[in-house]
Amino acid sequence: GFTSGRSCQTKHIDFFDWVTKIIDTGGAVDIAYLDFSKAFDTVPHRRLINKLQSLSLDSNIVEWIRQWLSDRQQRVVVNGVYSAQGLVTSGVPQGSVLGPILFNIFISDIAEGINGKVCLFADDRKICNRVDVPGGISQMRGREYI
Repeated sequence: GFTSGRSCQTKHIDFFDWVTKIIDTGGAVDIAYLDFSKAFDTVPHRRLINKLQSLSLDSNIVEWIRQWLSDRQQRVVVNGVYSAQGLVTSGVPQGSVLGPILFNIFISDIAEGINGKVCLFADDRKICNRVDVPGGISQMRGREYI
């Protein structure tokens, strides 16, 4: 998802190949499924900008993205009644070309500290590990992300 040359099918084939090899040798696998609910809406702008800066991106590009995300407002309309406008401090504009790229950058280090297999596809994650070996379950623990 959002990665050139990858598809849902290639991710499934890779994952099932890995699991099958373990099961064929009598092993056991635990899998944790993660789905970022409203993933694009929850990316905090400040953290995203900090991450872009930490990647040593050109400061002009980072500033352009910061300005693109800044000062956005939204409101809700129900039965023709408008709410007050509120400042938007998280999320990337839906349907934008940059949205998927910025989301991928934001979650690019999600697998740090996890020794199992991490399968990524768009806003879905599978964290897997062989658990019939000493320490197998404890190696699946990662770090708090958002």
